[in-house]
Amino acid sequence: MEVVELDFETCRKAATSRDSRFDGVFVTAVKSTKIYCRPSCPAIVPKRENVRFLPTAAAAQREGFRACLRCRPDAAPGSPDWDVRGDVVGRAMRLIADGVVDRDGVPGLAGRLGYTDRHLHRMLSTEVGAGPLALARAQRAQTARVLIETTGLGLADIAFAAGFGSVRQFNDTIREIYGRTPSQLRERRTLAETDEGVVTVRLPYRAPLHAEALLSFLSDRAVDGIDQLDADGYHRNLRLPHGPGRVTLAIREGHVAATMRLTDLRDLAPAVARCRRLFDLDADPAAVDAVLGADPALAPMVLKEEGVRVPRATDGFEIAVRAVVGQQISVAAARTVLRRLIAADAGYFPSAEELLALPDGAFAMPEARRRTLRGLAEAVAAGDLDLDGGGDRNETIEKLKALPGIGDWTAQYTAMRALGDPDAFLPTDLGILRGARAAGLPDTPKALAAHAERWRPWRSYAAIRLWRMP
Repeated sequence: MEVVELDFETCRKAATSRDSRFDGVFVTAVKSTKIYCRPSCPAIVPKRENVRFLPTAAAAQREGFRACLRCRPDAAPGSPDWDVRGDVVGRAMRLIADGVVDRDGVPGLAGRLGYTDRHLHRMLSTEVGAGPLALARAQRAQTARVLIETTGLGLADIAFAAGFGSVRQFNDTIREIYGRTPSQLRERRTLAETDEGVVTVRLPYRAPLHAEALLSFLSDRAVDGIDQLDADGYHRNLRLPHGPGRVTLAIREGHVAATMRLTDLRDLAPAVARCRRLFDLDADPAAVDAVLGADPALAPMVLKEEGVRVPRATDGFEIAVRAVVGQQISVAAARTVLRRLIAADAGYFPSAEELLALPDGAFAMPEARRRTLRGLAEAVAAGDLDLDGGGDRNETIEKLKALPGIGDWTAQYTAMRALGDPDAFLPTDLGILRGARAAGLPDTPKALAAHAERWRPWRSYAAIRLWRMP
């Protein structure tokens, strides 16, 4: 199958200007050197006849190109297209990033999405230039490179931690993709060795990123024992496929420094994916702010605070529970209720199964809301509701609203933070209505919802901004 190629002139212009906004959107593959780069790579721009533009690193690797060791195209921010899209390809890309192929194989991925293996391969190849196995292989190679260059682990241990089936497969893949053996890559290591199970990685993002808006939102909703913000950064416990973990995220210029303490290093890729999702690091702030800034009512706040992100989630079920608990009560009151749901020594938000096992006394709320939480947990535990990126967004919202006690506000809040829907909106929310009034916007739900149509497809970002109005 032919690898999909992008509009040549548009990509050529971006690469010639070394525009970092396009890092992760496409890669530049140089036919004369067989190396592929980010659009912003500082190397000399190749001649027109020597260059191809491909949608993903996996597509370039499939065509026999090696990753540039100068600009590290495999470590670029993710594509904002796949990040916001709610269709099958967007959902597949998010699940692959979370390690579903490594854990469950292509049949497991296809099953989550409701398609056959063959049809899913065809859709991904058409859209991103590579099938699910090639995409997962590219991710394994990047994970391996990070472990090689940032830890003192033995290379054989790294091979299996990154998801390779054998040391030989690991050696061949690293040599093919980076043009170096694993031992040669290790010679490039510049970071000091850390404690066993601790890995520090850089999570790049597209500037600007308004750190205070992001961190204050998460800090206001932090729950003791789960997450907290201090001078060192935002600390968060993670429930990962192979065991618990904890991450410290510190926002720097152009990247987020993530120090991860993992029970099992096989969880590095899913931990990275979930942290990127939590901080909305694959967003395109220029595209968002251009639309919102075109509204005179929002323009002053967009100019004052560029790059506001939507704080999202590492655990979709947790966000849905938080949304139910937060119905008609303050953020502070919701935190108090949530603390009761978490055992003092647990350190992790309860899973659907664990929540179902809790006694009624753990639910400091009216009986009707307790029944709603149990109904939500039953749907998730039974596999009828996917809140971690595999389900269709519109279908998931309708399934949520079909549960007793869940209305549009709860469903839209869950869609915004758990499903990553960039266009969710909550026109009945008192905080949003208060912010709308302060901005000179309509302050009744019906009128505000009508006005918000001009903010599509970025109404989630508008909601965050309205919540921030004094």
